[in-house]
Amino acid sequence: MSGTPLKDPLDLLDIASVLTDEEREIQATVAKFLADRVRPHIGEWFENAHFARELAPELGKLGVLGMHLEGYGCAGTNAVSYGLACLELEAADSGFRSFVSVQGSLSMFSIWKWGSEEQKQEWLPRLAAGEAIGCFGLTEPDFGSNPSGMRTKAVRDGDDWILNGSKMWITNGGIADVATVWAQTEDGVRGFLVPRGTPGFTTQDIKQKMSLRASITSELYFDQVRLPDSARLPLAQGLRGPLSCLNEARFGILFGVLGAARDSLQAAIGYADSRVQFGKPISAFQLTQKKLTDMTVSLGGAALLAVHLGRLKDQHRIRPEQISVGKLNNVREAIAIARECRTVLGANGVSLEYSPLRHANNLESVRTYEGTDEMHTLVVGQAVTGYPAFR
Repeated sequence: MSGTPLKDPLDLLDIASVLTDEEREIQATVAKFLADRVRPHIGEWFENAHFARELAPELGKLGVLGMHLEGYGCAGTNAVSYGLACLELEAADSGFRSFVSVQGSLSMFSIWKWGSEEQKQEWLPRLAAGEAIGCFGLTEPDFGSNPSGMRTKAVRDGDDWILNGSKMWITNGGIADVATVWAQTEDGVRGFLVPRGTPGFTTQDIKQKMSLRASITSELYFDQVRLPDSARLPLAQGLRGPLSCLNEARFGILFGVLGAARDSLQAAIGYADSRVQFGKPISAFQLTQKKLTDMTVSLGGAALLAVHLGRLKDQHRIRPEQISVGKLNNVREAIAIARECRTVLGANGVSLEYSPLRHANNLESVRTYEGTDEMHTLVVGQAVTGYPAFR
């Protein structure tokens, strides 16, 4: 007796049925672009630590850069559509979802939410089109989970600001045309837009990564960088500014990682159906079926959580602790799925011919950035108990 394996493990719970026609169409359009332009090359790009910058204008034409923002050349889609685009991007590779997340939810959102009209007009249309690339400088070498301790400072000098300090682990940093940089001032944390080429602003790419290899990760350095007051994001004061941007990025992540998990599971299901041992496909053995079943159930639950949170976001009802639930749970489930799928593939699983170990490596970074498991656990813990336990 022979059967037909699921092509998409999300079909088990008919996840597509809870999406609108427009949402499914957007998801399919993004998937088609990635199948044509990214998937044939991603193994080579990962191995060679290459980010295909030339695809930025194509991603802009596709409409995914800042797609959940209104105006200024942005598509203005709903949150669920943005999430589904992130899912497909990360199904190809976390590096491409990271690029789109940083461009749209960190760089562009910081300008869209906290910038002046002049800053919006100058940067947002170019960033939406992929003609310019942005990055977001918050994390520092000694301050990741505790951004309030940042050492980068901006000091008033007449009508200008003098910026000194450094940032680390900055996606897109080495190729960005503009950096949103957060710094301590006498009035608290403020944001500044620093264009590439500003005297005293330099970058250095981080090499020898074992994760997110098809992505640019950089250090940013600011040595007596003089900025006009027009470079300051006028509406952002305190940590509320950068943290609001992080919540936007975390939302894209909780959808995106579903793509890495789904792609890993598709690879494992297909391999198990074709790999014959002891006279039958290994998918016909009980232990393999248990692995595939557990992972499919886990993925389905994470997908339903993501769609639910997306609906809350579209209703403007989502709370930061709910986004933390999604990021914590879905990244944790995705990395477990990718690792288990590698075991189904056996020794072949260590080859870049198959995606699960590449996804698992990438997800190690995703698990850390935009809030570690520990930080999201404490955010949820405070919501559950009423007690902050961060110190």
